[in-house]
Amino acid sequence: MNYPIKTPLLDGINSPADLRKLPESDLVSLASELREFLLHSVSTSGGHFAAGLGTIELTIALHYIFNTPDDRLVWDVGHQAYPHKILTGRKDRMHTIRQWQGLAPFPKRDESEYDTFGVGHSSTSISAALGMAIAAQQTGSDRKAVAIIGDGGLTAGMAFEALNHAGDIGANLLVILNDNNMSISPNVGALSNRFAQLLSGKIYTTMKKGSKKVLSKMPNVWELARRAEEHMKGLIMPGTLFEEFGFNYIGPIDGHDLPTLLTTIRNINKLEGPQFLHIITRKGKGYAPAEEDPVKYHGVTPFDPDKGIVPSPKKEPKKPTYSDVFGSWVCDMAAMDKRLVAITPAMREGSGLVRFEQEYPDRYFDVAIAEQHSVTVAAGMACDGLKPVVAIYSTFLQRAYDQLVHDVVVQSLPVLFAIDRAGAVGADGPTHNGSYDLSFMRCLPNIVIMAPADENECRQMLYTGFRLDQPAAVRYPRGTGMGVEIQKEMMTLPVGKAVIRRQGKGIAILSFGALLQTALDVAEELDATVVNMRFVKPLDEEMVLQLVSGHDLLVTLEDNVVQGGAGSGVNEFLADRGIVHPVINYGMPDRLLAHGSREDMLKDAGLTKEGLLAFIQRHTGKGGANKIVSSI
Repeated sequence: MNYPIKTPLLDGINSPADLRKLPESDLVSLASELREFLLHSVSTSGGHFAAGLGTIELTIALHYIFNTPDDRLVWDVGHQAYPHKILTGRKDRMHTIRQWQGLAPFPKRDESEYDTFGVGHSSTSISAALGMAIAAQQTGSDRKAVAIIGDGGLTAGMAFEALNHAGDIGANLLVILNDNNMSISPNVGALSNRFAQLLSGKIYTTMKKGSKKVLSKMPNVWELARRAEEHMKGLIMPGTLFEEFGFNYIGPIDGHDLPTLLTTIRNINKLEGPQFLHIITRKGKGYAPAEEDPVKYHGVTPFDPDKGIVPSPKKEPKKPTYSDVFGSWVCDMAAMDKRLVAITPAMREGSGLVRFEQEYPDRYFDVAIAEQHSVTVAAGMACDGLKPVVAIYSTFLQRAYDQLVHDVVVQSLPVLFAIDRAGAVGADGPTHNGSYDLSFMRCLPNIVIMAPADENECRQMLYTGFRLDQPAAVRYPRGTGMGVEIQKEMMTLPVGKAVIRRQGKGIAILSFGALLQTALDVAEELDATVVNMRFVKPLDEEMVLQLVSGHDLLVTLEDNVVQGGAGSGVNEFLADRGIVHPVINYGMPDRLLAHGSREDMLKDAGLTKEGLLAFIQRHTGKGGANKIVSSI
């Protein structure tokens, strides 16, 4: 795709090897071209934006100094890795990013040899890079391993577990903290940059090793010198914590000062043992609207770079998303019950909690990227009389499974999980799909699991789960629902009871959750019965028995993997009763779904009217026994 900009230096780079042929004096100009290219690329295609603008200089410096792909660069999450993709032979396909059959949104091992580790969830980079450093040591390789992690990713416990391990074994590992959560402080200027260069230089490190060797023979003197060094460094830099982990801390330095970055990283590359480089960058660097509002420009749809993101002209009121439904409910419920507290692991906007934070700041808890902690702190709150609501994406709840089991379910604590992004999610791909939550929750005792078919049902289920004195979960998809009217008044649904939505004959479709309209559309073709099952656990066993007695075939439908899902619960119930009856289960296939729009993914998974009809036909045949699907 042609962009209306001139990038003569970037045009000649199809790999980091081409980059390394440039004289160092050209790199600042290259950074300007790369920033301009990224602006026009993402404004055309949409995608993650502000974070990538902040890592232009760092990306150039890393690929210029390290011998990639032999040396390993591990990017945390991948929001910041668009410049990396551009410099590693994919700039001509950047307009396809996050689209069906286009470039993946994050680093992906089977997309490029430069993507050393597949990422999607944050805070994995240090562990992965440490594993690669250990592998290099074990195999006698001299390749280097570098982890690039943001200040948000460093809030997760897993990052500190990796730091602790790396420092303990003295691994040859470089961790770069890309700190873009604060403005460049007075410390980050000429003096700080010069100090960082000195700390990473040969003279300082040689003196440090020599003095350690001499003074270690005089324990009291060595301890005094060590403490003095830590005290002096602690006065002018925030590195004491990382030094305690066993890292040699360097920084903070201006991450947009390319000459300083090059000098410092080149010096660090000569050092042995665990190294920690702290750089300060600015999200959206070089594009004023993104600098002023990095949250707004974190992930964007196509926009005009000259105008920025502008509000859409007023249209007919759009249907509320499921996240909107949750956001309204949690505020309404908080007004009714002062015990309610809301917890999110860094997903305020996505989970619909912006209004709640504004109206109930003392009852809102954003625990940062710490999913495990979000669940256990909720459990602690529940122990002492509060009613916690954990707003969490399905894919992120996977990271807190142990806490869900041990800290909530085993203790039967009344924690409500509002599980957003269930089922097919979209452009972020398989790492973000909510494909497994029904399977990994359904096996747990004493938890109520609900799957709403529409927006109003979602509101009533949230109310129902909140009123229970036990763990409960309401899982709902991304985006809008069927567009039904949402009742302001809240009501408790009878737990474990389904409702018949269409009475037919021959086939009964048991729909769990958001695919009810698909079931109804298919039922019109087949004159089938449709049941909105509502509850995955407890299962409406009376309804299942009723359907068995009056239908030749049961078809279960869900936007979860078939293995261990809601349909499996129907199978298990019938088997336990010794009932032999035709049942077929339909849901997400046993494979990873490629990234694209949610509609693309549902079509690929066959979770459409056409897919469900074809599935039933394959299992019954035209004019087969009882002519169940003769109308197809």
